[in-house]
Amino acid sequence: MKVGLLVEGGSMAPGPALAQKLGPLGINIGQVISKVNDATKDFKGMKVPVDLDIDVSTKQFTISIKSPPVPELLKKEAGIDKGTGEHKKLQVANISVEQVIKVAKTKLPDMLEKDLKAAVKTVVGSCVSLGIMIENLSAVEFAGKVSDGEYDKEIKAGKTETSEAKKKELQEFFSQLHKKQEAKLQQEKAEEEAAKAEKATAPAPVAEIAEKTAAPAKTAKPTTKPAGKK
Repeated sequence: MKVGLLVEGGSMAPGPALAQKLGPLGINIGQVISKVNDATKDFKGMKVPVDLDIDVSTKQFTISIKSPPVPELLKKEAGIDKGTGEHKKLQVANISVEQVIKVAKTKLPDMLEKDLKAAVKTVVGSCVSLGIMIENLSAVEFAGKVSDGEYDKEIKAGKTETSEAKKKELQEFFSQLHKKQEAKLQQEKAEEEAAKAEKATAPAPVAEIAEKTAAPAKTAKPTTKPAGKK
């Protein structure tokens, strides 16, 4: 029998959900937690899919660890806890092509893509939604360059290590961009608040005032003639 779990790498803990899944099977939950944490310790801070293959008759089990989802791997590479909610306006990190290749190589065995370049394109797509830049470019711009073959050499080489000098250069570029983003967001916020304040204090239009203060129109009384008179 197989049971699928999604755990925090190296930090799986007992809880109602776990007890509900494993309790009825009669296996040692403490033993499961210990073995899973040991198997996922290299993925600390990430969500990791785990499959337990359980022999119900003997209560023995084996563990299969899958690599974390692409967004989780990207967030680890970028050193961030979450992506952006406005990827068209706000970028949250700047990584190298080598880091993208590293994630693509890690996930390729679990993907439907047939080659590393296709896997790289998939990873870049996740960078778009997370708001992660690549090589000082927006992920959308970078995707176009990958499609045009500008990074075929790096992808073919499969290099996954980024030099410290390059990391520093990418970080410095992003730091300057981040300052500009923050300044723009502050300006937009100030303009929005000013517009709200202006709307709240603006006098009502003349036509609206006239309509509110106008006296109600008098209704004419119908005139009737006595019966029999012309």
